[in-house]
Amino acid sequence: MRQIQRTLNIESSGIGFYEITEEIALWLRRIAAKNGLLTLFIRHTSASLTIQENADPDVQRDLLEAFDRLAPQNMPYHHRSEGPDDMPAHIKGALTDVSLSIPVSNGEAVLGTWQGIFVVEHRTRPRERQVVLHFQGDAGHEPEFEME
Repeated sequence: MRQIQRTLNIESSGIGFYEITEEIALWLRRIAAKNGLLTLFIRHTSASLTIQENADPDVQRDLLEAFDRLAPQNMPYHHRSEGPDDMPAHIKGALTDVSLSIPVSNGEAVLGTWQGIFVVEHRTRPRERQVVLHFQGDAGHEPEFEME
């Protein structure tokens, strides 16, 4: 059994869902993953991770609208020093996940037919987000490069 870890850098252009399913699948192939557990962890409090439908973009749009109804920017939050979008972003991040655990079987993340893995950006300005990928299980080798 091996443990392999990498950091995936994601550039966001503001609020939205950014699918990273293919980048993760590529990394699992590069390390020759077989069977084990993939853990993902986002290193931020105003962005999050989720597994959601990736077939119909209306699902993502509806989720963003629901998040805005739950944590609108125009509320009188105490924490406003980092801009009007920051506290709502923290609330939205608290409602979603900072980490995900996904089984890996025969070298592939075990996801449902319509499931994709997403970074959810909750801030309005572009940001660079870091997602740590950690695979524990049977794997062939560690890649010779750092994913970006």
